[in-house]
Amino acid sequence: MRIPAKKRKKIRTQQKPLHYLSLHLSHLEASRLTSSSRSPEPEPEPEPAEEMGTGGGEGDKSAALPLEALLALGLDQRTAENALVNSKVTANLAAVIAEAGISGCDKTVGNLLYTVATKYPTNALVHRPVLIDYIVSTKIKNPAQLDAALSFLTNTGPDSLDTGKFEEACGVGVVVSIEEIKSTVNEVLKHNMEAILEQRYHINVGNLCGQVRKRHPWGDAKATKDEIDKKLTEILGPKTDADNVKPVKKKKEKAAKVEEKKTAVVTAAPPSEEELNPYSIFPQPEENFKVHTEIFYSDGNIWRAHNSKEILEKHLKATGGKVMTRFPPEPNGYLHIGHAKAMFIDFGLAKERNGHCYLRFDDTNPEAEKKEYIDHIQEIVHWMGWEPYKVTYTSDYFQAIYEHAVELIRKGLAYVDHQTAEEIKEYREKKMNSPWRDRRIEESLKLFEDMRRGLIAEGAATLRMKQDMQNDNKNMSDLIAYRIKFTPHPHAGDKWCIYPSYDYAHCMVDSLENITHSLCTLEFDIRRPSYYWLLVALGLYQPYVWEYSRLNISNTVMSKRKLNRLVTQKWVDGWDDPRLLTLAGLRRRGVSSTAINSFIRGIGITRSDNSLIRVDRLEYHIREELNKTASRVMVVLNPLKVVITNLEDEKVIDLDGKMWPDAPADDASSYYKVPFSRIVYIEKTDFRLKDSKDYYGLAPGKSALLRYAFPIKCTEVVYGDNPDEIIEIRAEYDPSKTTKPKGVLHWVAQPAPGVEPLKVEVRLFEKLFLSENPAELEDWLGDLNPNSKEVIKGAYAVPSLATAVLGDKFQFERLGYFAVDTDSTPENIVFNRTVTLRDSYGKAGPK
Repeated sequence: MRIPAKKRKKIRTQQKPLHYLSLHLSHLEASRLTSSSRSPEPEPEPEPAEEMGTGGGEGDKSAALPLEALLALGLDQRTAENALVNSKVTANLAAVIAEAGISGCDKTVGNLLYTVATKYPTNALVHRPVLIDYIVSTKIKNPAQLDAALSFLTNTGPDSLDTGKFEEACGVGVVVSIEEIKSTVNEVLKHNMEAILEQRYHINVGNLCGQVRKRHPWGDAKATKDEIDKKLTEILGPKTDADNVKPVKKKKEKAAKVEEKKTAVVTAAPPSEEELNPYSIFPQPEENFKVHTEIFYSDGNIWRAHNSKEILEKHLKATGGKVMTRFPPEPNGYLHIGHAKAMFIDFGLAKERNGHCYLRFDDTNPEAEKKEYIDHIQEIVHWMGWEPYKVTYTSDYFQAIYEHAVELIRKGLAYVDHQTAEEIKEYREKKMNSPWRDRRIEESLKLFEDMRRGLIAEGAATLRMKQDMQNDNKNMSDLIAYRIKFTPHPHAGDKWCIYPSYDYAHCMVDSLENITHSLCTLEFDIRRPSYYWLLVALGLYQPYVWEYSRLNISNTVMSKRKLNRLVTQKWVDGWDDPRLLTLAGLRRRGVSSTAINSFIRGIGITRSDNSLIRVDRLEYHIREELNKTASRVMVVLNPLKVVITNLEDEKVIDLDGKMWPDAPADDASSYYKVPFSRIVYIEKTDFRLKDSKDYYGLAPGKSALLRYAFPIKCTEVVYGDNPDEIIEIRAEYDPSKTTKPKGVLHWVAQPAPGVEPLKVEVRLFEKLFLSENPAELEDWLGDLNPNSKEVIKGAYAVPSLATAVLGDKFQFERLGYFAVDTDSTPENIVFNRTVTLRDSYGKAGPK
């Protein structure tokens, strides 16, 4: 039953107010903090500003919310039990029940109140009691009205509520009679009669209901469905056996193949908005007044972080309303393909919105950072196709964030601590406060100054933020803000001997640089409360934080710690080893930034789980590009000598090889010269002593076509001292080309009688690790693939490759795509295999 209004008012005044900050922050801007609780203590404490509203957690009251209280709302047993498992939902339900002032209600009202507790926009909490009154009084009585109300309140936020527009938006007072529903149902069924008679009871009833709902959005959905079912029975009569058979989905017909491209032509579904523009999911800067996150305290208090109008207006004035992002790598190693995803999001969003993106070096750890890494990062960002708005360093802001640390101490929200790292870990696990947590403000100020002046030994003191040691989220357990390190800084020099932590500096520099969208990977999601805690505590502008799934690719490792170990222990040949998925390694292997960005766009930037993406997917995008950009040539990796016995010793025939599959006959630049002489070399794997039906290579008495040249037929096999060793085969060529063999072989010939073909070095790379996910293995180094690299020093190439230089990329026909390596010299050209051809390309060619 519903509690009388007077009693309901009394219940609301008994809710606890936010008191945590009042112990230390009486002068902190109250409108920056939105609490769910009101305090029963008699001592005077500052009340939250009215615009913040109430609601959310109810402290001890929410924790004790009994199952019976939820069942009394008409919720089913399973929904009620699931709600109690989720502390956030439980807290919100407790607040909603208190605001409604009811101990029970019918199922319809209860389900609507449950929806309010789980879906209410946190930026408009001040208006939640108004919405609840509309529900309890049945002015809002169905999900469609509630959805419209929630949408309206989301857009309104904490601003004053125009009840007239609100009621109009969600259909308050609109009555849709049963007669109106019946009339509209008849019209909709008449309009769809042809489909109804054809599909009978397999017609999409949901679609029919939707057509009625478009005309009567506030009509009774159940009454609409019942009326449609009734009318369908009248039209179609009883269901037949055929009506009860579940329709079989028609299989998609295979599209006709286009022989020229060897690919099926399929009519693709229209791309979604996110596929067309992956950045459409992000809000505009002027929308950054909504609650970013809720910070739940162990005592039941909740902070709701959001920008006040004044702070947001100041920010928009400073930025001109532009999107401002940042790409903030720590310069402690080379960037890998995961950073390519971060760049695609950070730089890409700014570019798409005509904004700016900083390249910011997160240089808070002087011991791990090197100028080599800084130089590499700047260069690789440019190679990836991105241009920073400005290059900045966290160390540029050391003075400003130091002054904010002093301010934090003065507010009673930071203290100098003397616990060791082991003691801090132990106290966090036991949820115990540090013995120095409640030391006097003046004492912490003096000790922090001593830390800055180098008067305290390294490791003897830290500055810690006074957050919530009893919080289940360990990232709220009084994180370290500053530590002492007597180490010169690569960028700031020796000015400082105290350095800020990532958790302290990162959010503050985001705010100081007026970043609109602070974007990071999902593992930082649990740090979001501490991120906003600090900005709220200091009254600073709060960027919009959004986390996306980390990029994990099979058969490799991507943590900098593991990559560093591979490099320093010489398991690989440096940070740019082509087997690594560092950006330097991919570039050296012959992968372009365009292919990498295409791969990143293809996998998307959503918050989906961090599932493992097969490396084949990356290789697909690499092939797609190289197929269009890499010119074709012929190289033989493991040569087998073939003597053309019916060709004169001194004769050399210059043939034309196609650089592109569709090279026009009248374009000389699309061809390269291929000499054909008496001595030709083919791959050893393209010859067998025993022929078979599924083999298209050369065998005794069998013919094969030399690419761009003539058919040849094996007439003799010459063995070495070892009877299993074939050193030469002899063949005759068919100058008239009347023979039509199925097999086509790549080959290289002596460019002149007695002159060895161009010799090149070729490096073949396979997956670096045998397992798909080596990072999960305890002995991950034991999973290294011993055959991940093969060096072939005696490969033969066509003469045109003699002029190949760094940056050139080719398709070695039937072998794969290759790029010139940095180790190349004019005397020894080295090629790296970028990626193999598709497995189905040829049956006889080497893999």
